[in-house]
Amino acid sequence: MLSPDVANTGLEVITVVTAATILAQALKILWHFMVHHELNFKIFFHTGGMPSSHSASVSSLATSVGLVDGFTTTSFAIALGLAVIVMYDAAGVRRAAGKMAGILNKISQDFYTHHKQDIPERLRELLGHTPVEVVVGAALGVYVAFGLHY
Repeated sequence: MLSPDVANTGLEVITVVTAATILAQALKILWHFMVHHELNFKIFFHTGGMPSSHSASVSSLATSVGLVDGFTTTSFAIALGLAVIVMYDAAGVRRAAGKMAGILNKISQDFYTHHKQDIPERLRELLGHTPVEVVVGAALGVYVAFGLHY
């Protein structure tokens, strides 16, 4: 629950989005630990992984705007449109770019087999999200928005 000074204002929306983003990034560390049995705090600053912090951010934004301004307002429509675009991009374009980075890294490694010192820097492969990571991030964002509003 937020203080009366913050509740039902733009500060509530900012607080909700910040909380959802930080929580999603922290959960990535926990998820990584559960899957790989190693604690890696660097994951907090990386994109990709479970849950999608991009999805958590924009879904918390849209939900919070809806709770503060109303779900029939223009501001909610804008926030919802932004959320849909970001989540589609996270599961589509950014995921495809990550897969392509993996292919380019393999080609580069194979091409420079005899000249390992010339291998270019590896491209980041974990850029996007699976649909499940996007849905879990979106659900987390909605949960945080309702939790902090009520």
